[in-house]
Amino acid sequence: MALIPATILTGFLGSGKTTLLKRILSEAHGQKIAVIENEFGEENIDNDILVTESKEQIVQMSNGCICCTIREDLREALQLLAAKKRKGLLDFDRVVIETTGLADPGPVAQTFFMDDEIAESYLLDSILTLVDAKHAPQQLNDRQEARRQVGFADQIFISKSDLVATEETEALIHRLKHMNPRAPQQKVHFGEVPLKDVFDLRGFNLNAKLDIDPDFLKEEDEHDHDHVHGEDCDHPSHAQEGHGHHHHHDDDVKSFVYRADRAFDPARLEDFLGAIVNIYGPRMLRYKGVLHMQGTERKVIFQGVHQLMGSDLGPAWAPDEKRNSRMVFIGIDLPREILEQGLDQCLV
Repeated sequence: MALIPATILTGFLGSGKTTLLKRILSEAHGQKIAVIENEFGEENIDNDILVTESKEQIVQMSNGCICCTIREDLREALQLLAAKKRKGLLDFDRVVIETTGLADPGPVAQTFFMDDEIAESYLLDSILTLVDAKHAPQQLNDRQEARRQVGFADQIFISKSDLVATEETEALIHRLKHMNPRAPQQKVHFGEVPLKDVFDLRGFNLNAKLDIDPDFLKEEDEHDHDHVHGEDCDHPSHAQEGHGHHHHHDDDVKSFVYRADRAFDPARLEDFLGAIVNIYGPRMLRYKGVLHMQGTERKVIFQGVHQLMGSDLGPAWAPDEKRNSRMVFIGIDLPREILEQGLDQCLV
């Protein structure tokens, strides 16, 4: 049986997850979607959907939070769905897990790699994060869960941008880019998102062959450039936030990019990354890279979440292509200098 694609839908309370999910489920796309819904005092969607759409299979999990006490239940729910699909009792093409607005998506994602039975049945496609343009600046200041959700995202949807001034949305986009340069951002109006931007993004590949976008991290370069120019700007929305224009630097979730032209020594790099993940793993939300490794003519693709790390051989370096390594790290108060010095020492 082919692997069942799974999508994690996250975002802070009131960001519009349920609206987006309703939209996805009611659209005439011909796909059958099983939903694992875990809501914590928010509106439950099944009452509305089941009335209009009896084909959808909905597993309601209302006994707590998906990311901690309910983690076993998530595993059981996924196993049950896969078993029913195998036996022909349920017919569905993919699974969407809607987390509670206070969830850390990390442990949810880890479930797909730490449990062999789940890993053999499902492919984690991507983590989608909704960000509410009106309330996000304050939520990102006050709540680490909101910052983590941004850090984990493969795709960010900005909702309610019609409720704020254009410059406030632009300031938010800039801030989110600073936190997570690898996730594309898109404004959405009442959950109206083309399905191609929601499913089959292949945003989350761990130990999997993946085609690397040649412009990977290109936007990060441009963003860095902007940031130097914008450091002392008097952007109206900066002042409104009450933190002055330094609000970007107040976030504990930050990203940085490491680049090197010399090749990595595979053994030294493996030892160093193993040690780093051991110590800082809980604070490392997402990390990803295309590596120039000694001893192979192919690119090495490297990716991880928290303590889970994987690498695989990618395409061969083109004859005229400059061989270098590019890595992006997204995490909570990560010790950038220690990481950079350690990586430098792993170079040939």
